[in-house]
Order: sequence, then C-alpha cells, then structure tokens
Amino acid sequence: MTGSRVQVNKSHKSRFSTKSSRNLHKTAAKDKSRIGKSDCNVAKGAKAARVQRNKMLRDQKRLALLKEKRASSGIASPPRVIVLFGLSASVNLNSVREDLLRQLSSEGTGALSSTVSSSKYRLRTSVLQAPHGDLVGCMEMAKVADLVAFVASASSFSEESMSYYIDSFGNQCLSVFRSLGLPSTAVLIRDLPTDLKKRKDLKKMCISSLTSEFPEDCKFYAADTKDELHKFLWLFKEQRLTVPHWRNQRPFLMAQKVDVVADDCNSGKCTLLLHGYLRAHCLSVNQLVHISGAGDFQLGKIEILKDPFPLNARKESDAMESDEIHDLEVIRTLSPDPLKLEPLLVENVPDPLAGEQTWPTEAEMAEADQNQKHRKQKKRALPRGTSEYQAAWIVDDSDEADSDSDNDADDGMVLDQEDRGFPGYEGTNNSDIDDDQASLNFRYADDGTENDSVMMEGEILTREQIEDEIKKIKEAHAEDEEFPDEVDTPLDVPARKRFAKYRGLKSFRTSSWDPKESLPPEYARIFAFDKFTRTQKHVFANALKMEQENMDDSVPASLYVRLHIKEVPAGIAHRLCEMAERSPLIASGLLQHESKMSVLHFSVKKHDTYDAPIKAKEELIFHVGFRQFVARPIFSSDNMNSDKHKMERFLHAGCFSVASIYAPICFPPLPLIVLKSADGGVAPAVAAVGSLRSIDPDRIILKKIVLTGYPQRVSKLKAIVRYMFHNPEDVRWFKPVEVWTKCGRRGRIKEPVGTHGAMKCVFNGILQQRDTVCMSLYKRAYPKWPEHRFPMLDT
Repeated sequence: MTGSRVQVNKSHKSRFSTKSSRNLHKTAAKDKSRIGKSDCNVAKGAKAARVQRNKMLRDQKRLALLKEKRASSGIASPPRVIVLFGLSASVNLNSVREDLLRQLSSEGTGALSSTVSSSKYRLRTSVLQAPHGDLVGCMEMAKVADLVAFVASASSFSEESMSYYIDSFGNQCLSVFRSLGLPSTAVLIRDLPTDLKKRKDLKKMCISSLTSEFPEDCKFYAADTKDELHKFLWLFKEQRLTVPHWRNQRPFLMAQKVDVVADDCNSGKCTLLLHGYLRAHCLSVNQLVHISGAGDFQLGKIEILKDPFPLNARKESDAMESDEIHDLEVIRTLSPDPLKLEPLLVENVPDPLAGEQTWPTEAEMAEADQNQKHRKQKKRALPRGTSEYQAAWIVDDSDEADSDSDNDADDGMVLDQEDRGFPGYEGTNNSDIDDDQASLNFRYADDGTENDSVMMEGEILTREQIEDEIKKIKEAHAEDEEFPDEVDTPLDVPARKRFAKYRGLKSFRTSSWDPKESLPPEYARIFAFDKFTRTQKHVFANALKMEQENMDDSVPASLYVRLHIKEVPAGIAHRLCEMAERSPLIASGLLQHESKMSVLHFSVKKHDTYDAPIKAKEELIFHVGFRQFVARPIFSSDNMNSDKHKMERFLHAGCFSVASIYAPICFPPLPLIVLKSADGGVAPAVAAVGSLRSIDPDRIILKKIVLTGYPQRVSKLKAIVRYMFHNPEDVRWFKPVEVWTKCGRRGRIKEPVGTHGAMKCVFNGILQQRDTVCMSLYKRAYPKWPEHRFPMLDT
C-alpha cells in the first residue's frame, strides 16, 4: 500500500470553548461581531482575574506576616518570654538560666536581671525559671510564655515514668500544658559527655526517647557550651513564634514589679501598682482587669513609663544595673472617664416585688364580684359564731369532692408535660434550700451525694472522721458505677412526699420541660443573653474597633506601663506581693459583660493521674484562660438528640461530661484546668481538663432516680410487684408513670394489692421471675452557688 497517511488533528477542542463560541456558527454574520469577544478584553478574562486575585492574597499574607514579625521581634516589641521547665527534679535550671542571661548580656559579670536587652542579638528577652513541684506556678508561667524550653539532663533516668528523662511531675505538667495550648517549644539537652562519639550517641538516644512527647515542630538543642547556646539564641531570634489563639483575644500584663499604696479614704482597701509590658492588645483605662486568683477590679489610672530595657547599646548599661526598677519617667497618664467606665457589676439585684400583682382591672373586679355573689348563694353548714372571713378558710366535703374530680384519677402524679407540679407544691420554689437537701430533710437520701460533704463545711474533724468520710465517698462512687441512679424507697416516709419534687416523663427525648419553671432564687442574681452568639460577635467587634482606632483612653500594646488597680483588699494585696516573688502575677483585661455572673457549661474529662472520686457540687478551682475562680459544679451527659440532659452524680474517668457552674461570664474559646484542693495544706492536684462550651442558663439538667421492685407472682403478662412502695396511697400516686424491667419489658401499674404497697402490673411481654421492675423519676438540678468566688478569698 503506497502513499503516506498523515494524521490530521482537530484544530480546536470544543470542550475548552465557552457556550457563546460553540453556538457562534448558528448566529448570523452581521451579529457575530456583536457577540464575539474583542481582542482588547482577552487579557481581562477569568484566568487573568484569578491571577490577580492570587497575587493580592499573597501580598496580604506577606504584609500580615511582616507585621506579625515586627510586632514580635521588632525594636518596639515587648521582651520575649522564655520559660525554662525541668523535665525532672535532677535538672539544674539555675545554671541554664545563668548561662542564657550571660550569653544575652553584654556584661560578663555582675548581677543578672531576669529581663535582658541584647544589642548583639538585637533581642529583648525575659528568662523565667519554672519551680519544679509547684503546679500552679508552672501553669501561670506557661500562660504567658512565648517559648517553653524543656530542659532534659542526659544523665538522668526516671524509673517512675514510662519515658526516660521525665519524672511523674514532668508528665503531669506536660499534659496540663497541652490542655492549655502549647506555645512554641524547644528542648535543651544538658550534661552530655565530652567525648564526641559518646556525646553524639547519647544525644541521639535522648532525642528518640523524647520525640513522641512534644509537637512535630519542636527543635532539640545541645546546651552545654557557649557555642551551642549561641546557636539556640540565634535561631530563637529568627523563629516565628506561635501562641494559643485564646491568648490573642485579650490584653494581659505580666507584672515585673508589684507595689501597694494605702488608701486614705478606705482603711480596708488599697491601690495595687503593677509594672510591666502590655501584650497582645491595647488596654483601655475604662476596662475592668482580672488579677489571677484575686478577682476583678477597676483601674484608677494607667501611666505610660519610659522603657527600662531599650534596645539601644548606649542605654543598656544604665537600664540593667539591677532587677529593681526605680523612679521611671512618666511619659503619659490616662484617667478613666466616669461616663465610659465599665461598672464592676457582678450580680443582678433582684426585685422582691417583681412577682407582685398589679392593680386589678375593671373586668377582673367584676369577675371577682360575681364569684363572691355565687359563693354567698351557696349554703354551707358552719359552726355557730363563724364569721364570713373565717368561713373562707373552711373547706367542706363538697369542695374537696369537686377539686378531686378535677384532678386525674387516683390523685396520681402527672406523667408528662401536662403537669407542672404536684398538689400542695405548686408555686413553691424548689431551691430555697440546697437542691440536694431539699427532700424535706428526711432521714433517707437519694444517694451518697445528697448531703454535702462534712469536710466542705469547714468543721474541725479528726483524722478518723476524715478517713471515714473518704471511705463513704469511695463506696458511693463504686455503687453509682454498678447501680446507677437506683434509690431505695424509705419505710417511714411516704414516697409521694419523699419524692414530691420528682415527676415522670413519657419520653426523655421528646417530652417537653419548661426551662423557666420553678427557678431557684440564684437565677434572680445572674445574667442571661437573648442570643449569646450575636452578643459575642458584637463584643469582639467592639474590641477590634478599639484596637484599630487607637482611642485616647487606651494604651497600645508593647508599651511599658504602670497599672493603678483601685479598691483592692489590703490582705489580698500583701498576699499578691508575696506570690509575685515566686511566680509571675498576671493582670488581664476583661471584655464587656465578663464580670457578670451566669451559668457556664464546660466540656470536661477526668485527668488520668487523678484517682479519687469527684463528687457533684464539690468545691473545685477552675482555671479558665488567665482567670481563676472557685465553683461547685454539677455534671451531666451531653445528649445531642434532646434538649434535656441527665445529671451524673460523679465525674467518671475515661469519658467527657459537661460541668455546669455559677461563674463570671467568659467568651469562648478558652481552655479549662480544674484543680482540687487537698487537706492538710497539700498543694492542689489536677482533677480534670477541658474547655468552655457555652453560656446558657436555660440548659435543662435532670436528676434521675430509679425505684426498684421485685415480682412476687408472675402470670404471663401480669405480675404482682413488691418492695417498690410500702403503702397503697403511694401506688395510686405513681400509677400514671410507666414502669420498665432490666430485661427490656415495659408496662404500667394497674392497681394496688393489699395494704403493704404491693401492686399489679401489666407488661408488653412475658415477664421472668428473676427480672427487676423499675420506675424512672426526674427533677431539674442546678449548680450550687459558691461561698467565695476566688481562691484568695478562701479564709
């Protein structure tokens, strides 16, 4: 076969063309010029727009990165905070700190300040040493650290821990730091041998042992010689530091010096002076500030001082003679505006007359007159000499019969949402006394958590009594895990009175429960948001606006300031001065509404190192971001398919629960560390970790109890059940509530049998003799109001 066959490809692929060009051949010749694109618009197509948009996004990211770098490592930026944390008690942190400060300082000898301005590295740094064994001090330092330098000793070996070089306290602190959110991290390896080969092998073994404990971007440095420390500091200067997101939402100050000035007008109060660099955001003099562990306060004034550690070689020698700062020059003073000053409003003031009726209308008065005439026409047999006023309080048999006919059959408790209370109990407040002691102070309680622990009441107990109390709590915790919610019916008290506050639900998921019904008196003291998400966006938008506009009443970040915090109790101020010598004192600015009390909900999980049971309504210390407060939470499950959530009497290990407390408002996201104080002056231990979920006083938490009975005689679908109740009146009262068995049967109470509380029940399947008959009852539970709101107020 002769001739060449050349493959001819299509000159144009239609799948790359637009709709208009594909349909161009259908258009008349005179209209083609109008429809077709001109050559001048070819460069302005979709591809060019995408290129331009990508270029704009790159420029914005570059500018943002440059701004962040200038803010963190520029001349005007505050000193970077390096926290040295020893992974074991054998690590000598003093030598590491001195070597770093001497490397940074231009002077080789003399007194070393914790804050150094180095002209060699063009860097200002504060080096802090975390006290090994002081958990709270280590947490406070980790909250303000720009870099956590974990120091490991190559010669140490820990038999307590699964990992080399880390002891039990180091493991505990590592888990707490992860829950808080780790900033940038580095590991310094000390005590390496001088022999080059042994040094290399031991360093490699140490790195392989510690790699799994730290983030992927964590760097490992040998830190024995000056050259190795020089390499670490040079890389630290160029490193882009990352901090947790929650730290960038509020301004804060780490106090480098604390003074107290007595208040002449108020003998019990004083003014607390905090010197330090303002970080993260600008602070307004009209804002409230929170001092960790002490509470929320107003500012008297803010003084902008001359920077004591300027990044200038001519001024370094004068500025860093000692760690103390004296007679600093005041550049500018800001005073609060009484009209713009944020009020220190903590609790809502309830109006005792808010529930009173207004003056009756004419229609109501006419209706009352008709009822009075009808009552007069009705003849009643009254004792001789009874007045009309006294007769109004006498109820005869006919009135009782009429009222009984209006109620459900057998005077039973109402099963579902149609009933909002019980006869003789409507209109009462179910929190006039403690919710767990509100069952009419009977001898029997629902479980071990019903009565508050004797140890929490501040009574003086002997060692034997404390051990007995701990034993009771552990037994109640074990029983709650084996038989959750099961309660014995008392013999000497009718069940309809003992469980008067409980009600039955047809369905836990679908039955309605009014969140505004029978609220405790504490709800009159708290604040609630109409729409919390909208309020949160508005508050953060106002804070961002204040940051961008540089208002006259605010101080920009990175400046060295002196905060005058007024009306601080004198005892607390002196304790803060003592604490500032051991760990940094942190003052953080509060956003709008963050001083007001409300109901906060946290997602919590019991810490792995804590073995003791954590009982509901037990006093705990909550560390939420920079803030600390005391609370007595209740725990509940997180039911995603319902608006009701089941209360848990204990915080069980291995699962997340929701802790609800009365506390000052905080806007998420914020981390949570829960500490529990021990007796005998022992340092508090980490009980749980978690995060802030929401602020919602209307979240319904239901306490569930299960009454149990046992079949005496079984006949297919019917059975005689005993020991759930002890008199027939209780059986009639609880007749509308559905019963169920542990083998999966469901049924109802038909009628009482005899005079000892036995009852006849009908089920939806054949009942077995070994089965157990149960009845679920519910009541709404609330947190307990704390006796003192902050740890330092605990006297």
